[in-house]
Amino acid sequence: MAAKEATLMSKNAKIAAGGVAVGLLLLIWLPWWVAFLIVVGVPAAAYLTLDPSQRRRLRRVTRKELGR
Repeated sequence: MAAKEATLMSKNAKIAAGGVAVGLLLLIWLPWWVAFLIVVGVPAAAYLTLDPSQRRRLRRVTRKELGR
């Protein structure tokens, strides 16, 4: 019996897949503009709750990942 290789998803890929699934469910149950406000508003609100040092660190990490 040959062993099957498992396809592993990274943590970020799991988060992205979950976000897409939630977005699709919101589009089905809510008007499109309400779903859009939730999809855009939740990450924006989360960013605004960070203190300035956390925001600087987040921007620095993001730039490093982009290879800047």
